[in-house]
Amino acid sequence: MKVMDASEIYDPEFRELIKSKKPTIIIPVGSLEQHGAHLPITTDSDIVTEIASRLAKKCDFIVFPTVSYGVSDEHYPLFNTSVNRDNLSHWLDSILNSLGENRIESVVILNGHHGNERSIPHDWYHVGKLRVYSYWHFMEHEFDHAGFVETSLMLAISDKVKMKKAKKGFTTKGLSEEEIQRIKELSTKRGGFPQVAKNGVWGDPTKATKKDGEKFLAEIVRNLAKECQT
Repeated sequence: MKVMDASEIYDPEFRELIKSKKPTIIIPVGSLEQHGAHLPITTDSDIVTEIASRLAKKCDFIVFPTVSYGVSDEHYPLFNTSVNRDNLSHWLDSILNSLGENRIESVVILNGHHGNERSIPHDWYHVGKLRVYSYWHFMEHEFDHAGFVETSLMLAISDKVKMKKAKKGFTTKGLSEEEIQRIKELSTKRGGFPQVAKNGVWGDPTKATKKDGEKFLAEIVRNLAKECQT
């Protein structure tokens, strides 16, 4: 089956493809929020879109447009365009129901923002298979926000990174597990993230490289493909 995204799909061919090949659809879900002074506010959506595209090529899936707004009010009063948790859940549920009515039987929702996790449906009432993944669970390195990992990923896929403005942010070095857990819980509440990371950065982006970003991307896509194929 030819790998494609929604921009390459036309109705007659797509209906025939659904009937004959029963394709898997990937729906990337991102966010629109601050990522420090050096990364664009579209970072989560940019990264998850790239990973979805690479996964589609590896597994012969079809990529649908990214849902680029997520649950991001933990960043307030730093910039975020956030949707209500229930609204995101209902929105995605409506998309799934519509896909089911159009005889799509296999869907992967690929999440690119931590705040979305509790709002993504994990049950699909139509006959078929729904898989939900957050991409950072498919890499060994500890994840961050606008730190080493996200900045490296963006260096690998975008020319919009302003490394001269990259500044070290909050790190958990030297803290107890109990304190780290307390801080993580605070950072997920509305307005909690800037209380933890005042400059909007969790981690240290100053040593991020394009080479590391390509390594992370390859690892994530490889592990995701393995999971999708089991």
